[in-house]
Amino acid sequence: MQNFSLTIDADGIALLVWNMPGRSMNVIDQLVMDELETFVARAKDDTTISGVVIASGKPSFSGGADLAMLGGLANVTEASPDAEKIKARDAVGRLGEIYRQLETSGKPFACAINGTCLGGAFELALACHFRVATDEGLAKLGLPESKVGLLPGAGGTQRLPRLIGAEQALKLMLRGTHVSPQEAQKLGLVHRLAPVDELVAVARQWLRESGRTVQPWDEKDFRIPGGAPYSAQGLPMWIAANALYRKETFDNYDAQRAIMACVYEGLSVKSIDAGLLIERDYFAKLMFGRQSKVMIRSLFQSMQDLNKGARRPKSELASKVSRLGIVGAGFMGSGIAHVSARAGIDVVLLDRDAASAEKGKASASRKIDVSARITATADYAALADCDLVIEAVFENRALKAEVWGQIDAAMNDAALRASNTSTLPITSLAAHVGDQANFIGIHFFSPVDKMQLVEIIMGKKTSSTALARALDYVKQIKKTPIVVNDSRGFFTSRVVSAHIAEAHFMLEEGIPPVLIEHAGKRAGMPVGPLALADEIALDLQWKIMQATKTDLGAAHTDGPIERIIEEMVVKRERFGRKNGRGYYDYPEGGKKTLWPGIAEIVSLKPPESFSFDSIKERLLLIQALETARCFAENVLTDVREADVGAILGFGFAPFTGGPLSWIDTMGTDIFVKKCRRLQKQFGARYAPPKLLTEMAHGNERFYDRFAA
Repeated sequence: MQNFSLTIDADGIALLVWNMPGRSMNVIDQLVMDELETFVARAKDDTTISGVVIASGKPSFSGGADLAMLGGLANVTEASPDAEKIKARDAVGRLGEIYRQLETSGKPFACAINGTCLGGAFELALACHFRVATDEGLAKLGLPESKVGLLPGAGGTQRLPRLIGAEQALKLMLRGTHVSPQEAQKLGLVHRLAPVDELVAVARQWLRESGRTVQPWDEKDFRIPGGAPYSAQGLPMWIAANALYRKETFDNYDAQRAIMACVYEGLSVKSIDAGLLIERDYFAKLMFGRQSKVMIRSLFQSMQDLNKGARRPKSELASKVSRLGIVGAGFMGSGIAHVSARAGIDVVLLDRDAASAEKGKASASRKIDVSARITATADYAALADCDLVIEAVFENRALKAEVWGQIDAAMNDAALRASNTSTLPITSLAAHVGDQANFIGIHFFSPVDKMQLVEIIMGKKTSSTALARALDYVKQIKKTPIVVNDSRGFFTSRVVSAHIAEAHFMLEEGIPPVLIEHAGKRAGMPVGPLALADEIALDLQWKIMQATKTDLGAAHTDGPIERIIEEMVVKRERFGRKNGRGYYDYPEGGKKTLWPGIAEIVSLKPPESFSFDSIKERLLLIQALETARCFAENVLTDVREADVGAILGFGFAPFTGGPLSWIDTMGTDIFVKKCRRLQKQFGARYAPPKLLTEMAHGNERFYDRFAA
């Protein structure tokens, strides 16, 4: 075997160690399945083997199945011939069949879980008769398949509810939740916890003392924990579960809907074998569907490509940041300091005075004790030996110009200079440093510790060396980068601004805010656009608008958003969540509620005057249209970055695969027709760019025309 090594001790206990050559983590691919299937057949018939321990030779057990192996099924759809669909269904069900052979082999299997164990690997552990997990480190266990539009397809939807009950199983699978080994033991997912160097010994001891060969669900007197779905005990849970499912997904996600049906139907049949067939059919249907394909592409394949440096200039030498300077110790600057220090980088955190810098340091050290790596100062001379300096002061051109004059004078010539600006063009800011080739934008998202995306902005004179160094830093702090060309607002801020502005156009039309907010969430966004405006801060948006107006002069045109936000900020001091008063009221310790005073600023009409579906569509379409404009203007140059950036950066409906995937799924011809209709009704903001109209003539797709 290439991926496993086998030893058998004097007691006949086989130790099967999974250690894939050339990989940092074990994954399940076709060869792994071949070798595992061959071994299970041998263990069943070999009288010298009394039991089996499956362990890992890597620092963690396994991340699960290699989703790239499903690429061969990409062309199979619901419209494919039945023969192709049957063949594909059998192919995706193979892993589940191997696991079923394992647990019914008549030999006891124990799984020694030495760290992270997810997806198909965790399903392997569930098929084993005994599970012991490490109680050390940051290990996580779970079934995250729903996050990429799939369901656990190797028995997870059937074994998990039979092990811990449907209620707990659904919570884990619908959200794709990870749990720690300690939580897993409390739930009953693992039998024992042990130090990592004792896992195999504990597993061997269980095989000698117990050696159970029959799973609980294969016992004649087995009862489903919590009751069967049709029972008086089990039925109430399903009523509540369906309500929770609707509340959290708005029925947008095929995978979550399939998981619900799969568990319900699987627990309604007599045997787990029948349930496994149900699971296989639902998994295959998801694979044939468009939604899983675009989610896998954006949330797995594209994200993996970007994390591995798809946009990094190949000719540039690798670099590493040992000492980082951050100028501006506010919420954003302290967040950057936190994630950088957590990654092992020494940080100089600078602000206008020592007290402000120390306050930022305290904030940066709030969750993990990284204070020893952070030096708080008000002295620019402390930046002299930094490899990279990131400016993170307020979004004001004059202030940034003043600060960069001091930064540039203090820094060494070889160090990389970066601005965390979210809207101001990088090329214009670069004018304040001596070496513009060594200046770049590194735009973080708030809160920095939770948001995975970093937008890297190339100025007109930014060099490939600067780009490579910026990408190396982002990789060092374990974030996902996208690379965009310079423009006002770049990509993410432009689209977010268009989204929020559209909500204000709707307010001006008289659409009630509750309708706008609910439509935004129903469309698939994490929050409504008015709640998003509150989170960003209305006073900040007002200041940015004034700065933009000054920059653009006569080219700037006011819209409803300027008038409404002026009413909110200047006349009523409603700044958003930051002061507890925005489009929502934020009572201390209470739930936020929409501010009724919005009706004092705009004339609202009855909800029945408007089409809810039209509002939903407009809120998504305006974002997709602005993304297409960014592509047409060469701000975006890679379709992968458009979709990954939109999902990670501002939460664009993940089930669509991202805005360009959404356009492709709809068809560019249909999308352009919708834009033209809305343009006639609402104005020029819906006018499609020339690129889109050209593509619409042949109904070209972005992922075909601009394939990476």
